[in-house]
Amino acid sequence: MPDNDQAAAITHERADTDAPGATATAVESPAARSRAGTGVPDKPALEGLEDRWAPRWEQWETYRFDRSRPRAEVFSIDTPPPTVSGSLHVGHAFSYTQTDVVARYQRMRGKAVFYPLGWDDNGLPTERRVQNFFGVRCDPTMAYDSDFTPPAQPPKEPIPISRPNFVELCRQLTTEDEGVYEDLFRRLGVSVDWTQRYTTVGAPSQRASQRSFLRLVQRDQAYRQEAPTLWDVDFGSAVAQAELEDREIPGAYHRLRFARADGGAAVEIETTRPELVPSCVALVAHPDDERYQPLFGSSVLTPLFGVEVPVVAHPLADPEKGSGIAMVCTFGDLTDVTWWRELQLPTRTVIGRRGRLEHAPFGEPGWESVDVERARAAYAQLEGSTVRRAQRRIVELFAESGDLVGEPRLITHAVKFYEKGERPLEIVSSRQWYVRTMPMRERLLELGRELSWHPEFMRARYESWVEGLNGDWNISRQRFFGIPFPVWYRVDEHGAVDAGHPILASEDVLPVDPSVDVPPGYRSEQRGVAGGFVGDPDVMDTWATSSLTPQIAGGWEEDPDLFARVFPMDLRPQAHEIIRTWLFTTVVRSELEHGTLPWREAAISGWILDPDRKKMSKSKGNVVVPTELLEQHGTDAVRYWASSARLGVDTIFDEQQMKIGRRLAIKILQATKFAISRLEGQKGPESRPTDVMSDRDPREAIHTDGNRGAGAEMLTGLDASMLAGLAATVAEATTSLDGFEHARALERTERFFWAFCDDYLELVKGRAYRDGPGSDSARRALGLALDVMLRLFSPYLPFATEEAWSWWHDTSVHVATWPTAAELGVPEGARLELLEGVGSVLGEVRRAKTVAKRSMRWPVELITVYGPAAQLELVELGQGDLLEATNAARIELVPDEGEPRVTVVLADAQD
Repeated sequence: MPDNDQAAAITHERADTDAPGATATAVESPAARSRAGTGVPDKPALEGLEDRWAPRWEQWETYRFDRSRPRAEVFSIDTPPPTVSGSLHVGHAFSYTQTDVVARYQRMRGKAVFYPLGWDDNGLPTERRVQNFFGVRCDPTMAYDSDFTPPAQPPKEPIPISRPNFVELCRQLTTEDEGVYEDLFRRLGVSVDWTQRYTTVGAPSQRASQRSFLRLVQRDQAYRQEAPTLWDVDFGSAVAQAELEDREIPGAYHRLRFARADGGAAVEIETTRPELVPSCVALVAHPDDERYQPLFGSSVLTPLFGVEVPVVAHPLADPEKGSGIAMVCTFGDLTDVTWWRELQLPTRTVIGRRGRLEHAPFGEPGWESVDVERARAAYAQLEGSTVRRAQRRIVELFAESGDLVGEPRLITHAVKFYEKGERPLEIVSSRQWYVRTMPMRERLLELGRELSWHPEFMRARYESWVEGLNGDWNISRQRFFGIPFPVWYRVDEHGAVDAGHPILASEDVLPVDPSVDVPPGYRSEQRGVAGGFVGDPDVMDTWATSSLTPQIAGGWEEDPDLFARVFPMDLRPQAHEIIRTWLFTTVVRSELEHGTLPWREAAISGWILDPDRKKMSKSKGNVVVPTELLEQHGTDAVRYWASSARLGVDTIFDEQQMKIGRRLAIKILQATKFAISRLEGQKGPESRPTDVMSDRDPREAIHTDGNRGAGAEMLTGLDASMLAGLAATVAEATTSLDGFEHARALERTERFFWAFCDDYLELVKGRAYRDGPGSDSARRALGLALDVMLRLFSPYLPFATEEAWSWWHDTSVHVATWPTAAELGVPEGARLELLEGVGSVLGEVRRAKTVAKRSMRWPVELITVYGPAAQLELVELGQGDLLEATNAARIELVPDEGEPRVTVVLADAQD
């Protein structure tokens, strides 16, 4: 039994509780540990708890989804599948912990929680990792080499390999990465059902993606078209509007002179892309701009190249920008595309898919020039150059020709990048697959209003994105490791590909790979020859598959029984930066396929910021990996930090918060040990504190509320007051968690817990230790409070609470029921303010001893309490416990209508 000094140490000293303790023993049989004696360690510690409990949860199937439950009793979560691209960072630990709190809470509320986890293992990031890791690059023209082995060290120049060889390396590396990811998520205590895991390139995902695509095509909701396309020259692939980000980069305005075709005064324009002058198709000004109204309908000649282009009007032209008249090129930016489409301008493309200036046939139809030889000579100095090199050279040519007016004006401006790219995007003409989203905008806005958002203000980001859509969703990528389009094309007798009449696969043969499989009616030897066929070379964008995660995880048309129990899902948790991609595209696909929202609630987490308040990301090189944090502070400490942040709020990475969480977790162990020592031989609430743990499945003994609260008449003043405060805490935490305010629920629970330790335990430790008046009341209140608080903390600190729970229960805390205020059996007339009033006096005595540098057991001659009668009455009700807790000889209560205060006279010496 702990003596009073030991009890005092654990009830109010917070600062010294995170010192390393004894390492916990290895996993053992539950029946091998008694709750008395060796069952409760001499010095509770956090070390080793993850290794002890994670295997048990798996063995006991603690988090296994019960698919026998009807839909009304299911809570299903569309969990984000993390991108497999090398390593997880602390942001994953942050956001997945917040989701796990919801899952654990709903499980304790009696729901069968469908909580799968997938791996997003296709897409450009995975390919880039494979290229860098092995030192290879994919060459689709090469034949498969069954004996290929990647070099031990990646060479300086990447080795070209066939597409099948490249895909094999992608699968090999992602499989290894996925194992590392799973180990980390298990260490993090994420309570997913690992039997429900999936990958976005697995056969079920391929079938779902290809099935949905085929139906979109058949309903004319997807189509293939040649059009201007946003293009990343490094990845060699189209990208979608949702994958763009603006980055500020240095540039310069170049003022160029365009001669009038009729010989009038030259027109001056300003541009940051002088290298695109060869692709100029018009000059455009605002229709109300009086400076240029006389020029509308006339023509000018492009400098150096002498191509006659019209001067036209369009309301998107900005009179305040540059000289007020702009050059329209095909294509410099998305505004060029709008002007080109709406003004029905011709196309002159010079930048190709490799980011270099390609051949421009000046003198041929569409490329007419008033001086063909001069145009050809000038362009010969640009052809084949990168964009940057071509820009430098053409500026020199303009300066030599006198067409450059003044010196370039240096600026910093926003330029569009692919979110994972390193060079500005170009716009090239290419044939891509699109999903018709533009006609859906009003319906998508309506669906956004039907969805419950947490926090509510995140809806604005979704609506802003939908309202700003400027084109249909491009779902094809010119890459290799991904889900192929189940499409082939006929090759006519002249060897030309008939791209306008695709051959679609049948649903009953999915998944198919058109680079290997043969369309119906053809033989494999007809591939790529006249009169034969070719497969569609592209793969689906990763979002085209990830947008189907509710269908993939739920077994859409693969497991109809499961799908009926989980879809539409209850919750989509995700970060705010992918509202425009993952959330938006999932809403699109669900509406097109099912005519409904894919989930009822959306919980949007914030970013993790570094100390300079910059978002943590691999590209910025400021990420922190969670492995070291989990080792240093313990899982529960990291989870505490993550759970302390509200949804939608960007949070600064703060290890100090983890240290606070560690102290809290240790304090829970210490307080449990102390309380159990007072419960020895007593009957706790549906617990057997002197028995051994059972070997049975812990889910067979889930708590019910049937007899909690019996014996309420035993409870005395301070005990009833404490339980009244706990009942209020339970009610507030429940309301907060129902509203997805996990941080508020944790803060309220933690605040009560520290007051419980600092005040209540200190006040009743003597009464609870010995037999006598009020001892049964104190022990019962301790048991009830401890039982409830462990359950309140369990979604946040799963390892510490499971360990503490195991010392006096034969179930897992994670299958126990969520506490209710009713089960505490707070008697009528319990005075919530009583414990607070007595505790405030106790705090003043502690403060006096601390200032005098005396131990907490130092005797007190006199405590004098001044205050109004109502407050003195509270102190009088708790006077017996207060005298014992403070080791005081007497207490005087002095009525005083002024500010309440306490004076303390310490004894001269300690007995």
